[in-house]
Amino acid sequence: MTSSLPIRPLLLVRALGFDRNDEPIFGPIDFHLDHGEAVLIHGGNGSGKTTLLRVLAGLLSATRGEILIRGETASLDAVARNCALLGHLLGHKGELSANENLAFACGLFGQRPDIDIDEALATVGLAGFEDAPARQFSAGQRKRLALARLLLIPAPIWLMDEPYANLDLQGIDLVNQLIGRHLERHGAALVTSHGAYATGAVRTRTVELRRTSE
Repeated sequence: MTSSLPIRPLLLVRALGFDRNDEPIFGPIDFHLDHGEAVLIHGGNGSGKTTLLRVLAGLLSATRGEILIRGETASLDAVARNCALLGHLLGHKGELSANENLAFACGLFGQRPDIDIDEALATVGLAGFEDAPARQFSAGQRKRLALARLLLIPAPIWLMDEPYANLDLQGIDLVNQLIGRHLERHGAALVTSHGAYATGAVRTRTVELRRTSE
């Protein structure tokens, strides 16, 4: 019996590097990310973990190397269709309610057919906050709102930069559960973290990030 999933990886990175003002921030680095897999990016402060995710999300241009999505060179359109970034800047509009923020995101990036906004908010523990403006949310609640956005957007690749920051133990467990469910549905996650990290993943690997000069 043959698998219905493509053999080629969702994401393939070859000799990728990024310099700022002629100073190497990371690279060259090679790795791949398959369906149903979480890859953990390890590295000390200043090793370029956040920069790497911003490059993969199309917010920065790599200095060298190659990024392939589903076997094709990663155009901005391909990145927008396949990658969802959870970064330090969560991207919420403070004057908009939780519902309005999520509806705006779905208007930009599409929405999964099997989940609605109310269900996503309930899943991340924000039931009852649908009409509350995001500016009233605590740091942890804002992170949970960003997680709800990930659940709604149909992108298969989650780029998660310190997803456990500002969360209590219950929130950390929630992130791990959401990642696990995403992998079970043949999605994939690239995660940076200083502390707790994805558990219960179908397949988990670690990539060490170092500067070229090290």
